[in-house]
Amino acid sequence: MNAPVPASDHAPVILLHGLGLGGWAMALLARNLRAAGHRVINLTYPSRTLSLERLASEWLPDRLHAAGLAPSDRRHFVTHSMGGIVVRLYRRDFPDLPLGRVVMLAPPNQGSEVADRLAGFAPFHWFTGLNGRRLGARANSLPRALGPWPAGGGELGIIAGNRAMNPLFSAWLGGPSDGKVAVASTRLDGMADFIELPHTHTWLQWSGDTAAQVRAFLRTGKFEAATAPRRGS
Repeated sequence: MNAPVPASDHAPVILLHGLGLGGWAMALLARNLRAAGHRVINLTYPSRTLSLERLASEWLPDRLHAAGLAPSDRRHFVTHSMGGIVVRLYRRDFPDLPLGRVVMLAPPNQGSEVADRLAGFAPFHWFTGLNGRRLGARANSLPRALGPWPAGGGELGIIAGNRAMNPLFSAWLGGPSDGKVAVASTRLDGMADFIELPHTHTWLQWSGDTAAQVRAFLRTGKFEAATAPRRGS
């Protein structure tokens, strides 16, 4: 059963999908959050054709304004994969916005070795557009250059998947992973809580236990250890 949203929390929850996808990829999670009483804004953004910087500094503010949010309005975020990097840039560019709680699903916060390995592969460029090759794990990659989650930047919870289906990608990642991002690479200094769930990168946002953990964090700022097979801090 969904625990109710606190009566004092009227902030909308903004959903941002991953690279090459659309709002449809977050539709089940959106429905789950609405059933729990949240106002949800599930956006589809041009993840392949607009740079990460422009998505964060121009596209996202414009869409939130169109949705009726004023600069003084508190807002939560739930992101999948590259959507987490968009929010990190958004938080960097607009440090005074009243950010509430942020839940990142499978974010490449320290980059992904898969992006590095496929950087010279033409189909990878076609599918991921401008941004795929920028999500690598090298020291100069964009995710690593953004630094820790800032103090006062809203409470951050991270959910990592630890099931992988592709043995080649798993070998490249060199440790527990969701098949595209290593568990260790999802972590970010400054996060308030962290949890692992037994899902792949693609299916993490579709899973019922993920939705339960998202609801818990939005409600309390903590994940629920009772449903977590593996957990770290």
